[in-house]
Order: sequence, then C-alpha cells, then structure tokens
Amino acid sequence: MSSSTTASFHKCFKPNHHHHQHHAFTFAFLHSCFFFFFLLSAPPPACASTFSGNETGDLEKQGDLFPQILRDEAVGRLYQLGKVSDGNGYLERTFLSPASMRAINVIREWMEDAGLRTWVDQMGNVHGRVEGVNPNAEALLIGSHMDTVVDAGMFDGSLGIVSAISALKALKVNGKLEKLKRPVEVIAFCDEEGVRFQTTFLGSGAIAGILPATTLEISDKRDAMIKDVLKENSIEITEESLLQLKYDPKSVWGYVEIHIEQGPVLEQKGFPLGVVKGIAGQTRLKVTVRGSQGHAGTVPMSMRQDPMAAAAELIVVMENLCKNPEEFLSYDGHCSDSTVKSLSSSLVCTVGEISTWPSASNVIPGQVTYTVDIRAIDDLGREAVIYDLSKRMYQICDKRSVSCNIEHKHDAGAVICDSELSSQLKSAAYSALKRMEGDIQDEVPTLMSGAGHDAMAMSHLTKVGMLFVRCRGGISHSPQEHVLDNDVWAAGLATLSFLENL
Repeated sequence: MSSSTTASFHKCFKPNHHHHQHHAFTFAFLHSCFFFFFLLSAPPPACASTFSGNETGDLEKQGDLFPQILRDEAVGRLYQLGKVSDGNGYLERTFLSPASMRAINVIREWMEDAGLRTWVDQMGNVHGRVEGVNPNAEALLIGSHMDTVVDAGMFDGSLGIVSAISALKALKVNGKLEKLKRPVEVIAFCDEEGVRFQTTFLGSGAIAGILPATTLEISDKRDAMIKDVLKENSIEITEESLLQLKYDPKSVWGYVEIHIEQGPVLEQKGFPLGVVKGIAGQTRLKVTVRGSQGHAGTVPMSMRQDPMAAAAELIVVMENLCKNPEEFLSYDGHCSDSTVKSLSSSLVCTVGEISTWPSASNVIPGQVTYTVDIRAIDDLGREAVIYDLSKRMYQICDKRSVSCNIEHKHDAGAVICDSELSSQLKSAAYSALKRMEGDIQDEVPTLMSGAGHDAMAMSHLTKVGMLFVRCRGGISHSPQEHVLDNDVWAAGLATLSFLENL
C-alpha cells in the first residue's frame, strides 16, 4: 500500500450503511426497495464493497464454519469484556487496575474452556498454551493486549485475544487441538497502550526482553511504582526475574496478532480482512515549559514569562512542521528527497495531553506539561523531524524567556512484517472469506499500520505477522468503535485456517 494511503489512517470516514446491514432480507421486492433507497440517499463508496457481512445464507448449517463459537460466542465475549471497566459509564482498563485483575480471571477461564494450560506471569500477562504433537518444536505465539485507553472501544486489543481463543476452541471441539504440529501459546498482554505509566509495551516488552530493569521504578501520576503495583496484586518481581521473563528466541517460531485496523482503508475497499505489511515507527515526548507564576491581574503583559503562551506557540509550530515537513526540513545529511516525500504523506503528530500548574483561572501558570506523539513509516525521517522540532522549540523558549525540557518517553522503530507469515495469513484470510462468501474476485488487501501494536515489541524476539479486521468508519479509541459480527466471525475463521495449516 502506498504511503499516501497510510496517511489516511487518521481520517474518519462516515460509514456506508448500505454495506453493513446486519440482516438479509428474504423477499426480493423488499430487498430491491431497500437497495434503491440507499442508492438515492447515500453517497457512492470509494470502492465497491465485495463483502457486506450479511450474505451468509445457509452457510451457518456447515459445521466447519463454527458460527456458534467464532461469531456468536466470540461477540458475546467481546461485549462481556467490554463491561469489565474501572470507569463508571465508560470503558477504562489500565495496567493492573482492579478491572484489569478481573479481566485476567475472565480471560483465563476462556483459555481453559478452550483446552489450554494457563498461567499469569510476573508482569501480569495471561498465557494459555497447548503443546500439540511435538512439545519440543518452536512455538507459535499469538495474542494482543487486554488494556485500554480511557473512554475506549471494546474491540481494540480484545478482538485479537478472543479470536485466538475461539479458533483454538473450534479445534478442540473438532478433535484437532492436540494434533497441532507445534505448540501454540495465546498471550493476553497486560499493557500496550501505556496509559497508566506513560510507557508502552510493558507486557510484550517483557516477553521480548526489551524492557530495562529500571522499568520497575517507573511511577504513575500517584507516584506508585510498577513494582509496587505488582506487589499490591500479589505479584512479586525483582530486576532479575523481570529479565527472566524473556523468551528464548530459539523456542519461538513466530508471533501473529489479529487486530482491528483502526483506520478506514478496509471499509473503503469493501474487505473484512487485510494483511499488514508493516507498522509505522513512533516517538513519544514529554515537554515541560517553566515560566514565572504570577497574579493574572497585576503582571503587565510585557513583563510576563508565561509558559502557557509559550506552549501554545510550540504546539502550533509542531503542527505546521508536521503538515508541511518539506518546508521545514533541509536536504542535508539528515534528510534525503525520498525521506521528505515519505514524511509528506505519512507523518502525523499529536498533542494528546496537557496540564498546567497551579491550574487556576486567576493565576499565570508557573509550569505547563504536554505530550507529543510523532509517527512515520520512515525512521530516519522521524528522527529528522524530532531533531528539527526540538531545535525550533528551544529557540522559541529562549525568545520568550522560559525554560523548556524535552523528555523522550518512548521510541519504537518501524517494523516490516515477515513475508512468509504475511503470505500464510493472506492465504488464511482468503480461505476464510471464500468459505463464508463463495467466489472472491479480488486479492486480500495489504496495508501499512499507522498505529503501534505489540507486534512491534515482539519483532525483537521473532518474526511477526498481523491481520487487520475492518472497523466501522475507521474509528478507534472511542466508544463508537465497532466491528460487524460477521467480521468477527471472519477473523476467527481466518485464525482457524492459519492454525490448521501451520
């Protein structure tokens, strides 16, 4: 997929309801009227929809499609997990929160129901494993994260966990679970979003062995350290045992992750499933601007050292740079022409959190802190953006007589998915969709991911592959996040097909 398509990940398209009706009409006349109505009232889609998710007919009678497990039960479990929340009236489940601990128990029960041996490791990851016919063979790891953002949707992360468990349960029902050619281990990672401790991939990073021992000393907003939070939940961990969580690369065959797309491309193309070619690199910064705190009514404007006004200018400069990198970056040793062109179509920058002190309406702030999220497919280009942006930020702070501190909180390089795994996932997706829908005229789409995933961390341990699932309007990290029931089914069926052909 081109980088221009990647840039569209962060736009939200209005869902085309003509392609997403949940029920098939029996009477041809009623179906025709309904179709004609939408032709008149709805704008035409960018691409004709091949898979509407509603034309399954009598396929439910075919036992090898496992609709009761891969669709009905899977959807029920997604809704059940979506209610396991620390928030009142919204979904929030962060690292080792009370809701997270409840989710651990629920997921473990589902794993055991699928015939898996289960355990929880010292970072709070939930594991479910079946050994297959050759316990000494390299294992396939498959999973996603169980934590959420604040005011989240119920499919992000959870879909990957539920799809994997459901596929293995289908194998169990069919008497094929113990006949797998290699061990298969499902992992529900404790933390991918990084909401609580502002550092991502705590779960997958521990398994991949990329977390430094100092990670245990990181504190949340209440000054509770990771090691203390683990201890509060009866999980004892030391620096030595953290390092021991790393899997031996020789024992792992590969890692696969099923995840909602979090973008509009699959919906635009009319496909429930797509294979991920690679994942954009990302950097998270914490910017602290300090000035002179004072009375809002007595300090003249010309004498102020206002960190809020400075922060506002810094944010606007960031926005301008990220919208038009070719106007800011020089073609020297830092950036080539191809790099700048890539950035022009894939670079995205976001300020998602901002706070002031003392945060009173009649006080000039003494300090402003905000976060910056920078993502791009090209790692060198992303580094060049950070270099240029930092230089401009320090210049602005000097001009305004305020101090500026830029702290790197997270860096992850872009990841290219393994070609062999991608090919196998593409075949599995094609097989699943053909079994559900019949003849398929087009290829399963291949696309890049602008969002970060546990596969980024796991790529340090083994080869990785990802399968994306269509989500309505490309909306994610929102209660409006939605996946069609039959698309959940397609994801589970593709996972099943992949496992059957290991």
